[in-house]
Amino acid sequence: MPEAPPPVNLFTVQHPLVVGLTTSCDRLIQIRRNRLLALNQAPETDYVDLEAVNAELAFARRMFADNGWPVIDVTRRSIEETAFAIMKLCEQRHDATVTA
Repeated sequence: MPEAPPPVNLFTVQHPLVVGLTTSCDRLIQIRRNRLLALNQAPETDYVDLEAVNAELAFARRMFADNGWPVIDVTRRSIEETAFAIMKLCEQRHDATVTA
């Protein structure tokens, strides 16, 4: 469970296109360690703890699956590739509603 739970209205919006973004545990810890260093914060906290980060990622994957949200693994994707994948999902959704 993340320290800050998702907003409740995320689950009550009518017909949203919610896309889950995920990354590998190692990559997320690396990003978080860099953030802590940049902010001159303590380098060893639950924020970068392997078990805590794995639990957060598992929680996110479960939430995505439970809600039927598409998921994009951004571990090795550029921002442009990720944006393109989201645009394709929007396009597919639009096409499905037009033909329905």
